[in-house]
Amino acid sequence: MRLSDFDYHLPPERIAQHPCSDRSASQLVYRNGLGNLQHSTFTLLEELVSPGDLIVVNDTRVIPARLVVRKTSGGQVEIMLERFLDNHEALVQLRANKRIQLGQVLIGEGFEATVVAREDRFFQLRFNIQAAAVFQNYASIPLPPYIKRQPDQEDLERYQTVYSRQEGAVAAPTAGLHFDHGMVQRLKDKGVGWTSITLHVGAGTFLPVQTEKIEEHKMHSETLEVTAATCESIAHTQSQGGSVIAVGTTVVRALETAALSGELQPYRGETDIFITPGFEFQVIDRLITNFHLPKSTLLMLVSAFAGYDSVMKYYQYAVEHELRFFSYGDAMLLSREERL
Repeated sequence: MRLSDFDYHLPPERIAQHPCSDRSASQLVYRNGLGNLQHSTFTLLEELVSPGDLIVVNDTRVIPARLVVRKTSGGQVEIMLERFLDNHEALVQLRANKRIQLGQVLIGEGFEATVVAREDRFFQLRFNIQAAAVFQNYASIPLPPYIKRQPDQEDLERYQTVYSRQEGAVAAPTAGLHFDHGMVQRLKDKGVGWTSITLHVGAGTFLPVQTEKIEEHKMHSETLEVTAATCESIAHTQSQGGSVIAVGTTVVRALETAALSGELQPYRGETDIFITPGFEFQVIDRLITNFHLPKSTLLMLVSAFAGYDSVMKYYQYAVEHELRFFSYGDAMLLSREERL
């Protein structure tokens, strides 16, 4: 398949600029008993899952990751953190009016950083003080580039999932933003299992695919952990005939990375897995996911999971019914069987 196969028309006004008034008031597109698409509030998920099913979430927590600094010449530079490399170095994206040179010094309020290397579209910075402290003290919460406003007080809460606990992401695992504490408890009370992985989402998730042949795209790396306890919960669910339900593409990437040997095993490290149509899934049965950008690797992943034609129908339905797209937008519930 080619990059152009994953394009679709999206009216700009369909891109959600703010979260819904309540997390679970967002919409969920799903197939009804007749196989037709329809949508309802996200709380309907409680009726679409069964006791004995297992929901797997990403418990990463978004950290302040956007810095505005200046060159020694006075020009402004925006730094977007990808991940920390060690105490004083970080991998970042840089945005400036003029080309950034190796050796260039960037000056912030209370710190300096030197550009020491470049890796494709990322730069390596060395800070004169601890890198984590720089971002904690001087950076802001990074909203995605398609949200055309500055972050406000509301975003400090709403751009985090209610179950986030492992700090390290620079973008939220947005499928989880629809859950509130009450809904999580009601699902557990129903007998639905709940477990987590950790995958720290990097800013590279927003980078566009620039090759028409999708197999030529180089995927960015992200750090993750799948614990033995999570593997045991999944194995138990599968042995009892329950469905393993991933909340978001990050969960899919983490679990399928941990199962690349053919068997799900505990895993801690990095992944640059690129899931495209034809991929053989080992773990996930159903997927809750938001609507993704045209020509994105995430759209390719969901197309691999539920089938290209099926996924395109979901997107067409969402546009026609004026649903909300991307991070603060609505969601859909996909089944692996849809690709059969």
